[in-house]
Amino acid sequence: MIIGYARVSTQDQNTALQLDALNASGCEQIFHEHITGKHRERPELLQCMRTLRSGDVLVVWKLDRLARSLKDLVEIIDELQKRGIGFKSLTESIDTTNSTGKLIFHIFGALAEFEHSLIVERTKAGLAAARARGKKGGRKPALSDSDIKKAAAMLSDPMITKAEVSKHFKVSRTTLNAALNRNGFKI
Repeated sequence: MIIGYARVSTQDQNTALQLDALNASGCEQIFHEHITGKHRERPELLQCMRTLRSGDVLVVWKLDRLARSLKDLVEIIDELQKRGIGFKSLTESIDTTNSTGKLIFHIFGALAEFEHSLIVERTKAGLAAARARGKKGGRKPALSDSDIKKAAAMLSDPMITKAEVSKHFKVSRTTLNAALNRNGFKI
């Protein structure tokens, strides 16, 4: 079975061009998404993926109608291949039901992996450079050093509980305990 998938890219976009191309390519069923790609939840795509069976072919007008990123695209096509489902993109002339289309898609996969490696490498380099300039990464501590000293002083009074101290500083008991332990206060 040949199944099509169409999706708008903006709220005011018309999918008539996509639908015409999918119908002309012989699609027996078309799933039509009215949600833009920025939304993670795409119910029509989920239904389309559930409908596809081994031997079927998923057809899209253009690659960017199916996925929001290269990584997303590679994951979707990989899932289709594992399930024995072919894929065609009309605009880019990609057809994974033949060897040339499979080769092109493997190149896309390699590019996505390369892109991911570059991002990881740049992130690590940026963090190292920030550390070298004395910047400290991560979230700001919930309690300052003076707050921790005040909390320890408050807890030295047996009439004051950790629950009261954590409520006073607007933190959880777990956060209070961790801060006290990290600064050498054993209370």
